[in-house]
Amino acid sequence: MKEIKISDITLKKISEDRAVSLLFREKSAIASCADKIGVEVIEVPAVKAAREDKIIYKTIAQNVQNAIFAIPVGFNTEDIALAWECVKDAKSPRLQVELPVSTIQMEYTYHVKQSKMLEKITELIKAAKAVCGDVEFSALDATRADEDFLIAAVKEAEASGAGMVTICDDAGVSTPDDIAELVAKVKAAVSIPVYVQVSDKISMAVAAAFAAIKNGADGLKCAMVGKDALLTGKISDAVNACGAQMGTELKLNSTKIHSSIDDMVSDISHDAYDNQKSVSEGKKILLDSDVTVAQVAQAAAVLGYELSDSDIGNVHKVLKHICEKKGAVGYKEFEAVIASSAMQAPSTYHFETYTTTSSNMSSSMSQVTLKCNDEIICGVSNGDGPIDSVFRAIEQCIGHHYELDDFQVQSVTEGKEALGSALVRLRNNGKLYSGNGTSTDIVAASIRAYINALNKIVFEEA
Repeated sequence: MKEIKISDITLKKISEDRAVSLLFREKSAIASCADKIGVEVIEVPAVKAAREDKIIYKTIAQNVQNAIFAIPVGFNTEDIALAWECVKDAKSPRLQVELPVSTIQMEYTYHVKQSKMLEKITELIKAAKAVCGDVEFSALDATRADEDFLIAAVKEAEASGAGMVTICDDAGVSTPDDIAELVAKVKAAVSIPVYVQVSDKISMAVAAAFAAIKNGADGLKCAMVGKDALLTGKISDAVNACGAQMGTELKLNSTKIHSSIDDMVSDISHDAYDNQKSVSEGKKILLDSDVTVAQVAQAAAVLGYELSDSDIGNVHKVLKHICEKKGAVGYKEFEAVIASSAMQAPSTYHFETYTTTSSNMSSSMSQVTLKCNDEIICGVSNGDGPIDSVFRAIEQCIGHHYELDDFQVQSVTEGKEALGSALVRLRNNGKLYSGNGTSTDIVAASIRAYINALNKIVFEEA
C-alpha cells in the first residue's frame, strides 16, 4: 500500500483565522499533539515578531520528537537566516519557500510578472538550500494559475534544489476533478514528491483529497482545527474506511487521533481556533504568565483599546505580576488591568459626594457633587436605577454625554463588607477609555470608575 504523508498546518491556520495570537503554552500543546498522532511535518507561520517568535519556535523545535519542523522563509533572502535560526535545533528542520503562482496574486500582492517570479523562486530556494538540506516549494493559489506557468515554476523549484512541491487551493472553489487534473500534470512534470493543500470552503475537502491521491499525490496538508481546512480527523476516518480500495494508508495513530485532538482543543480553553467567537465579542481572551508585549497589544486591540507603547508596557508588567500569582486572567480581569494601569491621567474632576434615592415604585433620583479646578459643580438627574441616575448626574455636571460602551461590577473580597470593583468603558470619537473604582459602596465605586475614565478623555483632549 502507498503511504500518504500528512503535514500539519494547524498553527498556520489559527494564525490566519485569529486576530489575537496564541499563547506559548497553546502553541506548544498544538505541536505536541501533532507530533503525538504521527504527522510527518509540523508547520509554523512565518516569523512576525522576531524576538518573541524566535524564542517560541526554538523551544518548540527542541521539543518535537518525531516530525519534521518546517517554517516559511519569507519573500527576501535576508529573512532566511532568521527562519533558519528558529528551526535549526529541530531534529529534522525544513525551510519552506511559499510564493504565489497566479497572476492576480503575483501582480497585485507582490507586483511582479511571471519571469521575475521564476527568478525569485530560484533565488530563494538556492539561498535556503545553502543553509538547510531540506527545502520545500509551495505554489500558492495554484488552482488559479496559468497551467503552463505552474509547470514551469515547479520545474524551476526542482532544478534549484527543492525536495518537494505543494499545490495550494487558496481560492477554495476547485472541484475534486480540477484538483485531480492539476495533480496529474504536476506529477508528470517533476520527479520529487507532490503534496496538496485542499480547501473545505465548498465542503469537498475529503473528496478533493481522495481525487488528488488517486492521481498520484504523495502527501496532504491538514489541520486538526481551523476554518475551511482539510481536517486531520476527517481524512483519517475516511482513509480508514476506504483506503484499502485505493491501496492507500495513513501512518497516523488512529486510536489516539480524536482523543488527542479533543485534549488539545480543551487545552486551548478560550476557543483560539474559532476566530469568529474570539474576536466578535472579545470575550475569549485568556492570558497567562508567558504572555508577551505583542500579545498584550493584540488583546487590547481586540477589546477596542488603542494604547501607547508606554501603556502597553505598564499593562504587561502588571499582568505578568498578577499571572504569576493567579495563573491566568480572562478578558474581565484584563480590562480591569487596562483601566488601572494604562494612561494614568491627572485628576481634572474629583468625586466629592453623592446622594441617591431608589425604589421599585419610581425612578431613581441622584445628586452628584464634583470638584474641578477648585470649583464645586453639582448635577441632579433621574434614571433607571441608582447607577443610571448617578451617571446622568455626572453628565449634568460636565455638560457632555459620552457613550457608555460597557459597565461591569464584581466583588473583590467576600462577606457583607465586601469590597466592590466597578469598570466603566466610555467611547469618545470612536476610541475607548476605561476606568475602574473600588469601594464597599458599589454606587461610589461606579462613580469613581466613571470619573477615572472621564479624566483620561479630558487629559487626552487637552
